[in-house]
Amino acid sequence: MAELGQIEDEPCCRILDELQRLDGLHGKTIPLLHSVLYLSLSGNIIGSGIFVSPKGVLENASSVGLALIIWITTGIITAIGALCYAELGVTIPKSGGDYSYVKDIFGGLAGFLRLWIALLVIYPTNQAVIALTFSNYVLQPLYPSCFAPESGLRLLAAVCLLLLTWVNCFSVRWATRVQDIFTAGKLLALGLIIVMGIVQICKGHFYWLEPAHAFEPFQEYDVGRIALAFLQGSFAYGGWNFLNYVTEELIDPHKNLPRAIFISIPLVTFVYVFANVAYVTAMSPNELLASNAVAVIFGEKLLGVMSWIMPISVALSTFGGVNGSLFTSSRLFFAGAREGHLPRLLAMIHVNRFTPIPALLFTCISTLLMLCTSNIYTLINYVGFINYLFYGVTVAGQIVLRIKQPDLYRPIKVSLAWPVIYLLFWAFLIIFSLYSEPMVCSIGLAIMLTGVPVYFAGVYWENKPKQFISFVAKMTHLGQKLCLVVRRKSRRS
Repeated sequence: MAELGQIEDEPCCRILDELQRLDGLHGKTIPLLHSVLYLSLSGNIIGSGIFVSPKGVLENASSVGLALIIWITTGIITAIGALCYAELGVTIPKSGGDYSYVKDIFGGLAGFLRLWIALLVIYPTNQAVIALTFSNYVLQPLYPSCFAPESGLRLLAAVCLLLLTWVNCFSVRWATRVQDIFTAGKLLALGLIIVMGIVQICKGHFYWLEPAHAFEPFQEYDVGRIALAFLQGSFAYGGWNFLNYVTEELIDPHKNLPRAIFISIPLVTFVYVFANVAYVTAMSPNELLASNAVAVIFGEKLLGVMSWIMPISVALSTFGGVNGSLFTSSRLFFAGAREGHLPRLLAMIHVNRFTPIPALLFTCISTLLMLCTSNIYTLINYVGFINYLFYGVTVAGQIVLRIKQPDLYRPIKVSLAWPVIYLLFWAFLIIFSLYSEPMVCSIGLAIMLTGVPVYFAGVYWENKPKQFISFVAKMTHLGQKLCLVVRRKSRRS
């Protein structure tokens, strides 16, 4: 018995069905309002990044004023990238987002490398950063005068990750409920920060926002460090390409996808900029840089006896952020396995619970390995560089596709000026990030290149020895029995 069995339907469709049913949208397509909510909230753009990235952005920007400009610029660049992805999303309407676009435009090897680096670096690192942020905010009140011990941070992050992996393995419904409940913590924390910031400004506490002081550098400006500041800021905007995974479920995607982008990205940018403005109305740059949990210090200064609200709210937000990342990663696993770029086991789901247990266990283990370091900002540079590398490759593919297939039907067609602007910014980030953090960036590139021999041995080489094929089949069968999972056929088959 090569496989335990098959069930009609595909994992990503089952998960989307559950999401739509819980939202009252079962059997329907997603209208504009839900597009905006998916992109800004469910897509995790507004997420834990705003509670950890401000320190990294300010530290590398070297002044409050430049840090705010970087937050605004990153929002603009994110909107441009989202528009480019919108064209690709309706031109190549496939599951898998940029993995599918890169594979179709540049070939199987390029697509596989995108998938490889996402599995080994992007998802695990992103989840490690959010889990460590959760740990920082939970433990910071216990260590008010110093940083929490690294061993404690790692241990609590690992517990958070293991608990949420179990929840996602146990039930799709539970995973979506966790996401809904813990989103409230995110909104409460950000709402409090922005409102208190406005109150502070009304009271005249805007010393660090005055031009004479805002651009007063606390260290020399450096182009390479500014590039790193953009990488830190881009982590907070992560998730902007979420709607490319549900393009087929949108009502009139050629109209509503750009509209959702034009509404969501400015909204997110507004929230992020005003949250950072609020931080500096209560803290000096030195105070902000001295803490790994800036919202906790902010709350202690302004909330008094109610300061406990802030760490709890942020902890809820980051807990939900880890859950959201685990939940959505199964789409990419399925797309890769369907194309034959991943072992079939990673696209299999539990017989009764319809959860992608092998994929969740794989990403859990790889994330635990990332927790070997508790330096959040190094991890952000790590994932930011790799993410931007492939964002640029994907946007370049848009130009290549225009040249190779100019008559291809494009429901959304943006001016080529936008991908050119994006690529110029991309080149600046890649070059100066390599200059400033050569070791971190080189490790990321090295991990990516390890995918080349894996691709040729596992995907390109079709006439494999029978012994090898038999061994893989036995391992797949063993994995199926251990996890009680089966392969599911696509609805389209």
